[in-house]
Amino acid sequence: MIDAIAAEWYKLRTVRSTAYVLGTVAAFLLLCALWSWYAARYWDGLSAPRRAEFRSAPAEQPLTLALPVCAAVLGALTMTSEYATGMIRTSLAALPHRLRLFSAKALVAGTVMLAAGLVSGPAALLAGKAIVGGRPMRAFDAPVADHVPHLLVTGAVTAAVTLIALGLGAVLRSTAATITIAVALLFVSPMLAGLVPAPYGTRIWSVLPGSLADQIAAAPGTAAGSAPGTADGHGALPAPVAAALLVAYVAAALGAGAWSFLRRDA
Repeated sequence: MIDAIAAEWYKLRTVRSTAYVLGTVAAFLLLCALWSWYAARYWDGLSAPRRAEFRSAPAEQPLTLALPVCAAVLGALTMTSEYATGMIRTSLAALPHRLRLFSAKALVAGTVMLAAGLVSGPAALLAGKAIVGGRPMRAFDAPVADHVPHLLVTGAVTAAVTLIALGLGAVLRSTAATITIAVALLFVSPMLAGLVPAPYGTRIWSVLPGSLADQIAAAPGTAAGSAPGTADGHGALPAPVAAALLVAYVAAALGAGAWSFLRRDA
């Protein structure tokens, strides 16, 4: 298993797509700094009454939106790129134990995006606080400790999305189809659920993969985690239930992907 993990890590770090994905994460980290600078400059130009009413997205918000997409792309390409090039036959010739190969791919891809989420999130937060300085701006003046649960959940959800996309990739074997379905589940389906009359829209929204992260932990000073039609500003599901449902989605995707990888010809 160690050799399989080493081989998959070598594959992942030597292909250009991984550099593009991680480069996109770095670009959005820079965008977070630019957003913090813009918010600080805008706040400086406001009068005292308007400053009291000023609301802004937190420093890490752009990164929070980008990480799931990057995770879906990396998870899909980890599996589908080998089918597109035919290299999957070479991989299976080198390692005929399919379950071990599939597990190594999932472990390496999930770990890479987990690290990306856990590193970039705190970096965006600390950069934003450094840029804003002592300005008493909402979403920027909360203690760092208040942001820790949200940052940990962001990293965990990033890894979960990677594994879901990898499992879908093993079933679909198409990069375009896998990324399209993953993005639709993450971003399109929650918006469509908001169009359904209450209380059914809230119930549908609460169980969608793209809504679970907001229900597990919301960023301080934001409305993240609010379900359509709820008045208390929280998700429709308790945090433990939302976390368990996210784990169930990952297990289902990896289970379907492993079954397909084991039973279908390369």
